[in-house]
Amino acid sequence: MNVLFIADIVARPGRWAVSQFLPDLQKLHQIDFTIANVENAAGGFGLTKEIAKKIHSYGVDCLTSGNHIWDRKDIYPYLDEDERILRPANYPPGVPGRGSEIFETAEGQKIGVLNIQGRVYIKETDCPFRVAEEEIKRLKDETNIIVVDLHAEATSEKIALGWYLDGKVSAVLGSHTHVQTADEIILPAGTAYITDVGMTGAHDSVIGINKDDALSRFLLQIPRRFTPAKKDIKFCGAMVKIDAETGKALSIERIKIDVPRPEDDEDKENKRLL
Repeated sequence: MNVLFIADIVARPGRWAVSQFLPDLQKLHQIDFTIANVENAAGGFGLTKEIAKKIHSYGVDCLTSGNHIWDRKDIYPYLDEDERILRPANYPPGVPGRGSEIFETAEGQKIGVLNIQGRVYIKETDCPFRVAEEEIKRLKDETNIIVVDLHAEATSEKIALGWYLDGKVSAVLGSHTHVQTADEIILPAGTAYITDVGMTGAHDSVIGINKDDALSRFLLQIPRRFTPAKKDIKFCGAMVKIDAETGKALSIERIKIDVPRPEDDEDKENKRLL
C-alpha cells in the first residue's frame, strides 16, 4: 500500500499547492490513501467546515490536526459529524471529535490513522505514550496498517515516541514545527519514521507567517496579528510504502516540491475555488 502524508497545510497558499499538485502526484506514485494535516488550513489558524470539505474534494482521504484545531469554534460540532477529520487522541474525554479511525481504500484495504499530540513545549494533554498504545490496540483488531500523525514540538519527544511505537505501527510521521527534517528512516522493527514532514505553504516566511509580523513579535514582544505569507509555495510531505499483510513499512521518501502560482490579481477564479 502506498500512503501519502501531506505536511501541515497553511492558509490559501497551502491549499493552492494541494489542489494543483495532488492529483498528478497520486497518479504518478499510485497512491492508495492520502492524509493531510490541516490545523492551519484556514487563514493560517484552525479549520472551517467549508475548507475541510474543499480539501477533501482535492483528493485527501483523512484530515489530521493538532493544538490549533481549536482556534475556530465553529469547527467543534463538525468534528463529531465528519469521521474523516481527526484531532489528537490524548485530549481529555468530552472534547469534540475523535483521535483515531479506521478507513478503507478504494480497493477495500483497511488502514488505521491515529492523531497524537506531544506534551513538551506545547499545551499539556494526557500521556501520548500510553494513549497511543491503547488506541493502537483497538485499531489492531481491524488492521495491521496504522499511520500516526505525531503532532509535537520537541525533537526528543518525537524520537522517543518513534522508538516506543516501532513495530506497533506502520509509520510515525511528525508534524507541528513546519520545518522538514532529513532523518527519515525505517526503524528496526519495521516502522517508518520522520521527525517532521514540514509545511505545505509559503516558504518565504517564518513557518508560513509573514516575515514582518513574526519579526515584530520577536523584537517588540507585544501582540501583533499574524498574516499568512504568499511567496515561494512548496508542497511537502512523505510517501510511505507499506506491506499490506504485515503492516511493516518497506520505504519512506521525503517530498518537497516547488509549486508555481500566478499572482493573486491574476487568479480570481482559483481563489473562488480554494
